[in-house]
Amino acid sequence: MKNITFIVAACCLMMAACAQSPKGTENQKNSQTNQKEMKKTLIVYFSATGTTKAAAQKLAKEFNADLYEITPEQPYTAADLDWRDKKSRSTLEMQDKSSRPAIKGKCENIADYDTVWIGFPVWWYTAPTIVNTFIEAHDLSGKVLNVFATSGGSPVEPCANDLKKAYPQYKWGESRLMNR
Repeated sequence: MKNITFIVAACCLMMAACAQSPKGTENQKNSQTNQKEMKKTLIVYFSATGTTKAAAQKLAKEFNADLYEITPEQPYTAADLDWRDKKSRSTLEMQDKSSRPAIKGKCENIADYDTVWIGFPVWWYTAPTIVNTFIEAHDLSGKVLNVFATSGGSPVEPCANDLKKAYPQYKWGESRLMNR
């Protein structure tokens, strides 16, 4: 009789444990889903010719993220972008590390995002100074900042390192070169 009582009690305990297991698993899945839903990603980009914009759109699709374009107050012309002209606007901006070209507006809902990807074309082996304008105009505290770039031949890592060095107060994550 003791053996039967023991077996019945053990079976009851196992059934109770099994009955609770799916609920625990379901609650854990719901918690993970809620965390994923709460984390939002923003793709911020500056694109002078459209190449970086296409890369930003691809990244936004990959991460199901929102897009925000850094728009210069004064648009860049083809002459402004002529890197062979020592007096072109882009050359002069890149020679002056304190240059901060004006941008139109601010990303008003930046606080809604946990992760921000910042993208740009590589100019003179680093990020265009208009990217600094954006970073300095926004509070990016508590966010993971990632870098992506398009380039005719330069790697992205030195660009990311320059930004990390200029803004050590922020948490920097990965970097990607996104050509084609």
